Amino acid sequence: MQLIFIYGQVASGKLTIARQLAARTGIALFHNHLVVDAVGAVFPFGTEAFSRLREQFWIAVFEEAAKQNRSLIFTFAPEPTVARDFPGRVRGLIERNGGQVIFVALHLAQAEQERRLVEEGRAAFGKMRNLTVLRTLRPQFDACMASMPQPALTLDVSNLTPSESAEAISSLILVESRRET
Repeated sequence: MQLIFIYGQVASGKLTIARQLAARTGIALFHNHLVVDAVGAVFPFGTEAFSRLREQFWIAVFEEAAKQNRSLIFTFAPEPTVARDFPGRVRGLIERNGGQVIFVALHLAQAEQERRLVEEGRAAFGKMRNLTVLRTLRPQFDACMASMPQPALTLDVSNLTPSESAEAISSLILVESRRET
């Protein structure tokens, strides 16, 4: 079982790339906003109940997938309402169940991030689209990105298409799969 843990800055294209990767590989996509939206329908974002329940849902899905040897693609935006040790705990959980976590980091230039942030497609999942909020929170987001585990692959998505990014990740997955056997 592989957990392809794609993380990156706001508006780095995590979902777009993950969808293309899922289409290429047939691996199930577990987009973080599925849980964010479900829990957020009842509890306000960032509250203790929201953060606790969101993590419980994520962990429950990861654990069951690992037990059933079902690989997943997971998208994640490091931000202050998520416990800093969450990625490490996820890795431990997956490895205890015989799986492997492959961290993939997406980076993009600040100007490109701000251009993408306001794109209409981001409204579908209620994603952040406010430049003022982004600029205010950017130092916190940057600190969260810096605390992530060392990625197996880092992509500068400023000038890569989603298809090129998905291909690079797909190639990495194949290499990592061969190492496991």
